[in-house]
Amino acid sequence: MNSKRKNLEDKILLPEINPGQVADEIGEFILNTILNIGGTGGVIGLSGGVDSTTTAALAKRAFDKYNANKQPKNQLELVGYILPSSTNNVKDTEDGIKVAEKLGIRYEIHSIEPILNAYKHTNPEALENGFDKGNLSSRIRANILSTKSATERKSLLGTGNKDEDYGLGYFTLFGDGAVHMNPVGNLSKRLVKQMARYLGFSEIADREPTAGLEHGQTDFKDLGYYYNLVELVIEGKDQGFSTRQLYVHKQVVSLAKKQMKKYEAMFGKKKFNDVEEMVFDILCRHAYVAKPKGEIIHPPTAPVTLSYIIGKEQPKKVEAKK
Repeated sequence: MNSKRKNLEDKILLPEINPGQVADEIGEFILNTILNIGGTGGVIGLSGGVDSTTTAALAKRAFDKYNANKQPKNQLELVGYILPSSTNNVKDTEDGIKVAEKLGIRYEIHSIEPILNAYKHTNPEALENGFDKGNLSSRIRANILSTKSATERKSLLGTGNKDEDYGLGYFTLFGDGAVHMNPVGNLSKRLVKQMARYLGFSEIADREPTAGLEHGQTDFKDLGYYYNLVELVIEGKDQGFSTRQLYVHKQVVSLAKKQMKKYEAMFGKKKFNDVEEMVFDILCRHAYVAKPKGEIIHPPTAPVTLSYIIGKEQPKKVEAKK
């Protein structure tokens, strides 16, 4: 949704969805992408988080509909892989298992720790700090998943959402971003959570987001803000608000101050000194991290219908990212 003019008093509009309709749209996208290359189904990494859970549930829903009138040999299969390391909380694995069993899909669990340790012979520098080790872990998982998808003649389903992957570029190049498609790439984190609840995974929807790449890591601790602020700021930018307007817009300021206060209370220090610094960080990540990464790795995303409600405005279908 774009606009050339915006007054500071104008409201930043956030998109809404009809979950059933969007679930069908994403399911159709997944099916078409797989069937166009003659694949036998999909492979997905299950972390127990809301993004992978929702993507898996959408794929299984689509496969079940497709398989209803197909002979067993022509049916599509979804396979989940749970790939923990020593930095993962045990609950991550437990939640991944619960998701796989609730969906009724085949799944496997493989620790990547022996593979990580093997890198001390060739890339010891990558194991010296949590950041590099975390990104190496992501690339190892990507290699395992892409190899599984190749040997099983299946497509690798990505789990990146709009805020993380296309808003901030908060993913590992040639790691979790190296996939055949990103089914929920046009849904914000807020809408992914809504979809999770619709699909019967309410218990997962409000789980604290974490990449699971470092001990004690959470996205909020790392970034200093939640994804609902990312969505608000980038929607505001897309709707025609200037950077200066976003610094002082009442919706942005109210949400940002609450999150700054919460961060200081949780961690005993400030991440940002003021709202302007916080918003600037989001916009810089969007322009100088997300967009350049997107030029390198840009898996297709599902076209979905988003509704920006203002007066009698009609729902808008957001096309897949090119």
